[in-house]
Amino acid sequence: MKIVVGIATAGRASVLAETLHDLRYQTRQPDEVVVCAPSEEDILGAAEAFPGVRLMTGPRGLTRQRNAIIAAVPDAEIVMFFDDDFLADAHYLEAVETHMEANDRTVVVTGAVLADGIKGPGLAVAEGRAILAACAQGNDPGAPETVFTGYGCNMALRLAPMRAFGLSFDERLPLYGWQEDVDLSRRLAAYGEILLLPGARGVHLGVKRGRSSGIKLGYSQVANPLYIAAKGEGYPRTRAWEHIIRNLLSNIAKALHPEPYIDRRGRLVGNMLAFFDLVRGRMTPERAATL
Repeated sequence: MKIVVGIATAGRASVLAETLHDLRYQTRQPDEVVVCAPSEEDILGAAEAFPGVRLMTGPRGLTRQRNAIIAAVPDAEIVMFFDDDFLADAHYLEAVETHMEANDRTVVVTGAVLADGIKGPGLAVAEGRAILAACAQGNDPGAPETVFTGYGCNMALRLAPMRAFGLSFDERLPLYGWQEDVDLSRRLAAYGEILLLPGARGVHLGVKRGRSSGIKLGYSQVANPLYIAAKGEGYPRTRAWEHIIRNLLSNIAKALHPEPYIDRRGRLVGNMLAFFDLVRGRMTPERAATL
């Protein structure tokens, strides 16, 4: 089974180098590692961090970069997408291969996130490695579980159904993507199972550097779920609205006293701009990139 690790990155060369360095310790080495970035500056140090890595430059935007990676590996069976700030346990790829070889109905596997810095100020590389080390001798992680979606920071895709049915990441979702993992997972769910694999563990550092502005992200928080639901491909409108309302209320509640690492006021402005466009019938996910 040919497994390629794919990493789309922008603006975080130093973190990317640490992530690539740790891939050296996988008990099941990837057959290839492919990194796609908007510029050479974004991948400084990558070649030294993981000798043999294939470095590509292409259009900016998470969905475009991930599609470019898939197109670059036509003979791969699995593309294991890691965020550039995701530290994988040494047995991660081994667990994915063992499961995928034995379960050909599984089309998406997402691993267990031991700690997620995206929910706070973010984690330092040393903190992430310490968490992994502490869990290295943990108990039996348990059996795979059916989930609604893979989590884009660590998501393995079986490429056979994607090629057979012409599926790819939706490039109308710009910049950071926002819900691009849900969108593709729900379309792939028509052809197999989406599973959480507890034996594949890792830490998402949640580095804030290189992410979209608060206004752009706030717009996408509204526009992207509604756009995905309108496609009618397995993402219910009720779930989209639950997601939107949860983010909106959080932005409202924290706008006066925001966390120092989140632009709550910018996100709220973006939310309002999206609702304004919605009532005028001109809301599109692409508009986030122009704000």
